[in-house]
Amino acid sequence: MNESDSTFSRRNFFQQSAGLSLGLGAAATGVGALQGRLQAAEKSLDSAGLKGRIKHSACKWCYSKIPLDDLCEAGKKFGLASVELLLPEDFATLKKHGMHCAMVSFPQGETDQGVKVGGITKAFNRLEHHDTLVEIYQPLIKASAEAGFNNVICFSGNREGLDDKQGIKNCATGLKRLMPLAEKLGVTLSMELLNSKVNHEDYQCDHTQWGVDLCKEVASPNFKLLYDIYHMQIMEGDVIATIKKHHSYISHYHTGGVPGRHEIDDSQELFYPAIMKAIVDTGYKAWVAQEFIPAREDKLASLKQGVEICDV
Repeated sequence: MNESDSTFSRRNFFQQSAGLSLGLGAAATGVGALQGRLQAAEKSLDSAGLKGRIKHSACKWCYSKIPLDDLCEAGKKFGLASVELLLPEDFATLKKHGMHCAMVSFPQGETDQGVKVGGITKAFNRLEHHDTLVEIYQPLIKASAEAGFNNVICFSGNREGLDDKQGIKNCATGLKRLMPLAEKLGVTLSMELLNSKVNHEDYQCDHTQWGVDLCKEVASPNFKLLYDIYHMQIMEGDVIATIKKHHSYISHYHTGGVPGRHEIDDSQELFYPAIMKAIVDTGYKAWVAQEFIPAREDKLASLKQGVEICDV
């Protein structure tokens, strides 16, 4: 592919992404904001010399000591076009830098019984949490759509003795209450697949098949899975075959080196270029976010390396 072909492909890629948001029915202000950031992302890819088949994001919590302004400025130089797992109070900073938020973080609230819900351990698999979850997710979905950010994270909650089949039914009951609003505004709720072996003991959505069965139960194009490669390598392995089989239920991907959740280079066991190629081959046209915790002193250099490794 020559340079003109590459530029043309990138331009089509981002134009198609913007068109998809228009078709989903997001608010006009949100769509306009999204188009502006997609154009900025195209320029970022061009200046960084990247191929443009993967849209690159990073999870802010992995760079907690780097101010968001600084992360945006530095990241744009090597092709980063999104910083994610942020909340509406951060959206203005992202807009200032022409950056996207490929996955909005989760809200938190408290039930009438004083239980804090919305995070990883207390979420949709308990019927008694649903009223509060609906109450806190509705304004977040609206704010995300208004900003042009069309993916919001959610969690199953821990089992705490709950049968897996009942967990699916309970999650679906709560999530279905949010689907009409999500569908209207073009926002996808994405439940993250996490490992319960090393990091999140007793978490219920810890296998891809469980998440896929939940997607089928919810039966909405606006509910999908956040496939975290690090977590699923720990739980079940067979990453590429799983992605190929279940890609239609996946809205987003996270990276991380195994073991240790550090850099994704040859210091760990996964070969990310092959994984990224498999993702691209499924027809996926959205975002991949770096969610490893840099072990090296130069955190931004590690992030830059992760972007380059995933640019296939």
